[in-house]
Amino acid sequence: MGTTRKTLKRGLAAAAALPLLIGALASCGYGSQAAKPGDKAADVASTDGKKLSATEVRVGYFPNLTHATALVGIQEGLIAKELGATTIKPQTFNAGPSEIEALNGGSLDIGFIGPSPSINGYVKSKGTNLRIISGSASGGVKLVVNPDKIKTLDDLKGKKIATPQKGNTQDVAFLNWIATKGWNVDPESGKGDVSVVRTDNKVTPDAFKTGSIDGAWVPEPTASKLVADGGKVLLDETDLWPDKKFVITNIIVSQKFLNEHEDVVEAFLRGTVKTNEWINANQDKAKTSANAKLAADGGKPLDAKVIDPAWPSILVTDDPLAGTLKTESDWAVKAKLIEQPDLTGIYDLRPLNKVLKAAGKPEVSDAGLGAK
Repeated sequence: MGTTRKTLKRGLAAAAALPLLIGALASCGYGSQAAKPGDKAADVASTDGKKLSATEVRVGYFPNLTHATALVGIQEGLIAKELGATTIKPQTFNAGPSEIEALNGGSLDIGFIGPSPSINGYVKSKGTNLRIISGSASGGVKLVVNPDKIKTLDDLKGKKIATPQKGNTQDVAFLNWIATKGWNVDPESGKGDVSVVRTDNKVTPDAFKTGSIDGAWVPEPTASKLVADGGKVLLDETDLWPDKKFVITNIIVSQKFLNEHEDVVEAFLRGTVKTNEWINANQDKAKTSANAKLAADGGKPLDAKVIDPAWPSILVTDDPLAGTLKTESDWAVKAKLIEQPDLTGIYDLRPLNKVLKAAGKPEVSDAGLGAK
């Protein structure tokens, strides 16, 4: 499939998230934050001076390890180098809804984001505003439990397990897993054979420490934070997928920006492709770089006991893993969280495949969900 991939030392929302109820997403935005002036990666233009059709490109991402391509690509100047004289203006977001709002509202051009808000943004605009133009990351989602209360997967019945948001990627995956066990949970309330407690990733560690939840199905680095607090990984979601790969982060673009500045989009994707190459070839340096960017964005780096186990579970990839996005969408439909969406046209991989071909790499597939 032409994936630029490698387990970052095999062994991150938010990162992410799957199709949210449109109403739920619209009401759950948590705001954003521009990169601080003086940061190494704030408002960067390359000294190469290449002239493109836009003077700047506004880029959104989450300060999460599952957005490693953004963290490292911006921190190391690898994306800025390809953009030449076009300034990259980074902006951080804490959840998908606010980033989608910024893209739909015209204050953001390109975003790193999970599959759920990608689908929601596409459906909400009736397919007129957003396109997925590349993959970015796979994996990095784990079920972590209190080992004193839960020793086997069967022990989850009757317990309180957290997910980041109702209808987000991890929530839908957990509801689907519960269904495979033959257990019943109301997707709206989260009540049933397992109590699904929708809890923001920022407060999940405290909820775990106080015992108000018995475990959580969450992305990195939240999962490793729980392990550092005495939790145990009972299941890695990667192991549930046939090829051990599933989309956790996409790159999306405003259709208006793509139509008017395709050269800038191509240059940006050259930067992300080269960033993923650099990450794969320099794993320790990339981990350090990502942590430095997290510190610059949030004021505090991750402790080694958190980032060291979290990093290996995430794969960077140019491949959007389009087939897995369709599967995740089908799970949300099955859970009765959304009606069946028409995802035809959600991908436009022409710029990425042009970049990959020029670099001598195999092209990637849109799984039949590309623009006609």
